[in-house]
Amino acid sequence: MPKNFIAELQWRGMIHDMMPGTEEALNKEIRSGYIGFDPTADSLHVGHLVQIMTLVHFQRAGHKPFALVGGATGMVGDPSGKSDERNLLDADTLNHNVECVKGQLSKFLDFNDGETGAEMVNNYDWFKNMNFLDFIRDVGKHITVNYMMAKDSVKKRLETGLSFTEFSYQLVQGYDFYWLNEHKNCIVQLGGSDQWGNIVTGTELIRRKSGNEAYAVTTPLIKKADGTKFGKTASGAVWLDPNRTSPYEFYQFWLNASDADSENYIKIFTLLEKEAIDKLIAEHQAEPHMRKLQKAVAEDITERVHGKEELEVALAATNILFGKSTADDLRKLSEKDFFAIFDGVPTAEVDRSEVESGMSIIDALSAKTNFLASNGEAKRELKGNAISVNKEKVGEDYMISKETLINDKYVLLGKGKKNNYILVVK
Repeated sequence: MPKNFIAELQWRGMIHDMMPGTEEALNKEIRSGYIGFDPTADSLHVGHLVQIMTLVHFQRAGHKPFALVGGATGMVGDPSGKSDERNLLDADTLNHNVECVKGQLSKFLDFNDGETGAEMVNNYDWFKNMNFLDFIRDVGKHITVNYMMAKDSVKKRLETGLSFTEFSYQLVQGYDFYWLNEHKNCIVQLGGSDQWGNIVTGTELIRRKSGNEAYAVTTPLIKKADGTKFGKTASGAVWLDPNRTSPYEFYQFWLNASDADSENYIKIFTLLEKEAIDKLIAEHQAEPHMRKLQKAVAEDITERVHGKEELEVALAATNILFGKSTADDLRKLSEKDFFAIFDGVPTAEVDRSEVESGMSIIDALSAKTNFLASNGEAKRELKGNAISVNKEKVGEDYMISKETLINDKYVLLGKGKKNNYILVVK
């Protein structure tokens, strides 16, 4: 049975602002609504997941979601939240980005032919044949400069400078809402709280130009409990594209979240019901060291974004960190994941011919690499059953050969549970 969309977002902590009358309008019948996605990159990142999940809830509540990819607005640039004007993209780059974003959204939304099937629209389709005079006559005359200047996104940039291109952005986005309201019966625009001004400009344009009903709902911008920006790591943004952020790194991002953040994330980024979430939170608080919340969030989102097979690889990679793994687990890893897991581990290069002719484990630990101080230390550790090759214990007579290599490139040597070394074959 369809849910109350607004009530669902409210208990999940996903509403920041909402126009009066929105809930009542959405509870009457099946309605259409949309969110815009900026195609300035060929992948969405975890910062977009709040908006994606908002559309997912909208569809699950029995409404029809539209995902607008800004092929036209991507050529202009939104000043909201920006201190500098962005670089504008050419048409070929934008078209490539649009196609990539479409593919990622299809993992979340059901693009079927039914009454509530999701649709993808590109605002370039209705702007490409509109000339400047038409725009300022048919759109610009309905919104005053005073109204536009009052928006925070404009006021914050007046001191540092704001081009006419960016100043006009809210009119362009407002016309998107008007066009979708006229042609697709979209009555609500959804977005992040930084978009409130632009969205309200759209509702105002609709009111003045056609007199139709139009509503706005925004979600809060997600911030981490420690005040740092959500979706950023030491290596940069966390992307949905596995070529930019591997499934292992993606999984680790959620697994490493704080307890406080995970209590928010499980409500916002999963589809678990309130009863199940409350139960998980209680279990986590009883045994926080088990990190049940983090694991539940990480597994749910990683599987939805990357699929079950990649989740299993990410789990295997995570197990490697805690010593619960085998050589087979290592061989499942991509080279990128392997070096992500063992970031900072001492590395030494050896010639391929030495490995293919057979290299003793003692030489691999000391003489050829200086991983251990001497042959004597290597022998003592081997006798004490402390040395492993690719996570499997070995003795003094072990020889490293071509068959030992992972991905035909490297060998993982270990001393005890915490000391690892990587032999890279060149």
